[in-house]
Amino acid sequence: MLVASCGKPGRVLGKAPKGEPKNIIAVKAGDVPPQVTVQGVMIEKCPVAGCWFRLRDRTGTIKVDTRAAGFVVVDLPLETQMTVAGKVVTDGNDVALEATGLRY
Repeated sequence: MLVASCGKPGRVLGKAPKGEPKNIIAVKAGDVPPQVTVQGVMIEKCPVAGCWFRLRDRTGTIKVDTRAAGFVVVDLPLETQMTVAGKVVTDGNDVALEATGLRY
């Protein structure tokens, strides 16, 4: 049996995310500081190494790169709810996050 409860810390990869989560549309619009925290569900990930994933919230989807943070998400199932902290970067014509850590 799996029990989830609010307020209990989950597992952390990298550095624990801090701060009030922003929505993805605000991140893509540039309405957030360079270091940001977002919450959502992982909907896609690198099928080989788990070095990136796409996070979706109610406002949109953003690519999250985990290589610089030194962890991968290969063992996490799709649809995992998580909080991600990272640096806002450009990825071609799109906006992405370079993760520093996540909690799931």
